[in-house]
Amino acid sequence: MSDARIGWVDYAKGICIILVVMMHAVHRVEADLGATGILSPVVTFAQSFRMPDFFMISGLFLSRSINGPLSDYMDRKFVHFLYFYVLWHAIQHAAFETSLLVSSPIEFVRMWFFGFIEPSSTLWFVHMLLIFYIVTRLVRRVPVWLVFGAALALQSVYHLGLTDTGWTVPDRFSDRYVYFFAGYAFAPAIFAFAQRAATSVPVALAGLGVWGVINHLGVSHNLHLQAGASFLLGIMGATAICTIAALLVRFDWAKVLRYCGRNSIVIYLTFALPLTVMLKVIAAAKLGPGMVDLATVATLAVSVISPLVFHRLIQKTPLRALYDRPGWARLKPVSRDPAAGPTPA
Repeated sequence: MSDARIGWVDYAKGICIILVVMMHAVHRVEADLGATGILSPVVTFAQSFRMPDFFMISGLFLSRSINGPLSDYMDRKFVHFLYFYVLWHAIQHAAFETSLLVSSPIEFVRMWFFGFIEPSSTLWFVHMLLIFYIVTRLVRRVPVWLVFGAALALQSVYHLGLTDTGWTVPDRFSDRYVYFFAGYAFAPAIFAFAQRAATSVPVALAGLGVWGVINHLGVSHNLHLQAGASFLLGIMGATAICTIAALLVRFDWAKVLRYCGRNSIVIYLTFALPLTVMLKVIAAAKLGPGMVDLATVATLAVSVISPLVFHRLIQKTPLRALYDRPGWARLKPVSRDPAAGPTPA
């Protein structure tokens, strides 16, 4: 696979992770200050495609390993993400539930175990990937269009309210698996589309303009929450992000997005901690509604940048295990250069 292809995937992941952090930052800051800021329209516009695109991209390279030995697959696609979920679930739980640990240690432990049944609010994506990888391995011999049709039907049934269980795991599976499977099953077509978009700039820009209007109207009328329309808006948005990413990599613009995409898991695992710190700073500063724009932008910037800085600072310390899976957390040892270190997230 060419560097250009990998490059646009990094750009797309960078866009997605910033939109995810932006959503959390905007919702939390605006709720605390009781005002709406300049980033709120962006969050609203992106709600139809923010997670669909992330899941689609997550499935793009699955064909490389899905038919390999089961032990290798389980190590790379299940144990790998399980390690990071267990580790960061423990870190977040300890950080956010300190008072509970002091007042009721038993309840603290019970809640930590419950986090494997009902994943924590910011780590649910990693938790869901574990399930998606297992399910896709199990159905890999089933005809693609049959699985895709079933996933699409499941999403439609969910948006009709027929499978809304109140338990986020099956609900999110119903709503999101179709995008992950589409990324896996139709990866060659997606990569070909991205290459064509990069070589047809006027057409790509015109298409993005049309998409922008359609997505705005769709979100304004809550069509992203309706059966059928949800998938159409999600897949159109995911395609649009791929187009934007392909254009960015062609002209080598916005390299910071590419860096964020390459380290998207670092940002995703960590951002909740600096975000919480920023909320406390805002509260301590007693900022009013008139400062909502500054507060949201600053919170977003700190929540994205500080994990990347921290990641760079710990590369030569034992703390790198926060982002690089060590050898002991593997199903079996792998022959590799010892100097290469642990397996990165």
